[in-house]
Amino acid sequence: MLRLAVVSFGVVIILTVLGSTSAGLPLVATTWRFTNATLRAYQSLTVGQFDPIEALVEGCSVCEREQCDGTVGFGGSPDENGETTLDAMLMDGKTMDIGAVAALRDVKHAAEVAKYVLRNTKHTLLVGSQATEFAVMMGFKKESLQTDASKNMWSEWKNNHCQPNFWKNVIPSPSMSCGPYEPVSANTIHPSSENCGLENSSDRSEFSFGRYNHDTISMIVINEEGHVVAGTSTNGARNKIPGRVGDSPIPGAGAYADSEVGAAVATGDGDVMMRFLPSLLAVEAMRSGQGPAEAGQQAIGRIAKYYPSFSGGIVVVTKDGRYGAACHGMEEFPYSVADGTVSEGDVHVLTVKCQTN
Repeated sequence: MLRLAVVSFGVVIILTVLGSTSAGLPLVATTWRFTNATLRAYQSLTVGQFDPIEALVEGCSVCEREQCDGTVGFGGSPDENGETTLDAMLMDGKTMDIGAVAALRDVKHAAEVAKYVLRNTKHTLLVGSQATEFAVMMGFKKESLQTDASKNMWSEWKNNHCQPNFWKNVIPSPSMSCGPYEPVSANTIHPSSENCGLENSSDRSEFSFGRYNHDTISMIVINEEGHVVAGTSTNGARNKIPGRVGDSPIPGAGAYADSEVGAAVATGDGDVMMRFLPSLLAVEAMRSGQGPAEAGQQAIGRIAKYYPSFSGGIVVVTKDGRYGAACHGMEEFPYSVADGTVSEGDVHVLTVKCQTN
């Protein structure tokens, strides 16, 4: 394995070409170059002596406040109505308990609301306006998630005839119109057409998922005792159909944790990735003896078999702190790690080259 290290402003940047890396506990691993969130979670775990769930919430909340890459927190990824909604999930790998919210409206602190679902209810997932009502009951305040930036994003999209969008097999043509739409009638489909008049759902290339349209911070936290937790926070896919929920708050899709094995977290084209539960697949591959990088590659490869143009990445960590990542459809995928092998205040940023078809 080739590693190139550069130290700058307290952050160690490491290029990892291939394979898994050994580390030490405690450990925090995060998708993308979210070093502030990674460091906050690590310091909460070590200096603050927070329990792993609290440290996870602290880290994800940094990105919610900083609006990381415009894809986490308020003021990003407006839906077709111009509204920003939030998804988040927390999973405790010791108890296998989960707390999650989806399509959360008018409350900025999605990861913390998910913590109340985890600790104060017997449910796993609350959604929509009812999740907002629950948050208010727990002491959160309602406030608009729109900003001038999100309003401008929505206006530009509308002025571009609502392109791109997530509709298919409707009339008028979603490639030229903002709707309203209705389903294509069976009577309008030409019987001799090779695909029966339906649009190809496996082509995901038009959505351009990447650094500024990947939709998630996903994080793994493991303390010195090997207590493994994982979670996510996101404002979802830009220009989504209102009510859409992606992979982030779905157990086994956006994140999965098991203190007997380790954890995995995913990011990218959530509508496709949630169909394969890649985080669960990766953890189960490790349970069967695979290393973290190989487990991630297997999970990503399963998706690419059916959706060769999808984009996404996964970070995988064993319970003892070995980690790796895999990705598809992008040139490279960065992820951030703070662990027991580095000085206080240092974060590794590692990059893996992605599979392409």
